Amino acid sequence: MAEANLQTSAEGAPPRAAARKHGGYERLLAAGKAEPPVRMAVVHPCSTEALEGAIEARNEGLIIPVLVGPEARIRTLAAAAGIDLAGVEIVATEHSHASAEAATAFVRAGRALALMKGSLHTDELLHAVLDHESGLRTERRVSHVFVLDVPNYPRPLLITDAAVNIYPTLAHKRDIVQNAIDLARSIGIREPRVAILSAVETVNPEIRSTLDAAALCKMAERGQISGGVLDGPLAFDNAVSPEAARIKGITSPVAGCADILVVPDLEAGNMLVKQLTFLNDADSAGIVLGARVPIVLTSRADSVRNRLASVALGVLLVHAHLRKMLAASA
Repeated sequence: MAEANLQTSAEGAPPRAAARKHGGYERLLAAGKAEPPVRMAVVHPCSTEALEGAIEARNEGLIIPVLVGPEARIRTLAAAAGIDLAGVEIVATEHSHASAEAATAFVRAGRALALMKGSLHTDELLHAVLDHESGLRTERRVSHVFVLDVPNYPRPLLITDAAVNIYPTLAHKRDIVQNAIDLARSIGIREPRVAILSAVETVNPEIRSTLDAAALCKMAERGQISGGVLDGPLAFDNAVSPEAARIKGITSPVAGCADILVVPDLEAGNMLVKQLTFLNDADSAGIVLGARVPIVLTSRADSVRNRLASVALGVLLVHAHLRKMLAASA
């Protein structure tokens, strides 16, 4: 979903029509399909939605799925839903905990290049991923990024972290920002503009998020964060609205045109994403970064369309990493 001047809706157009005109997800899926399919372990796909999402991603040429979960349950579910599992590998496990552990081991053995959450709880999956002995930890903090296609915003909008880190520290936020920048660059945003959000746009010692914002910007100046342009603290309005930034007299390369919004904590991020989704008809895809491989994290309420977009993100990240490794070895 490379940065582009995306069409906005005509006045009075219904929200869903506007979203279709926006076209961000179509470009994201097209970019994912342009890459070779990725072998992806689908963890405990024991709901119709999770199983349909994995098989539809296979049918769209995005992935080669490996279903990890109770085989009899998966086959019964597929038969009831009319889902064809011919040629699909299944790694049999007894329950969701075992599914998470087996899928993690599958990746550690090099037999899959990404993970996709099925119908188990996120905590179960991340517990296996973050295990110190058998997991997929790296030096980087694990964090989540939503990529939103907002009908009346002229570019992809990344919001982090609204799903994994509840009250991140400054050190955590450094990794959260770097993970989001890396993702943005992987989907075609060459130098993402990062807005560190707070309630105000001035540093206030009584509001911790403004202090964190100032520190993060200084860290970027010193090379502790790379690949993007940071500014903050910025309030939401002057992060995304050029008019709001102009009225408040904010001169900034980020204000009014942010690509990435870094929220103070999970509560703020979760509410922001859901407001944009339910009130502004935004589409959303989600991915977890910072582990050895990308983790496609979907909600039980996600449509197959949204699941496909999340898978496409994972595919693009895998290939970006492979190209980086190839360049380093050349």
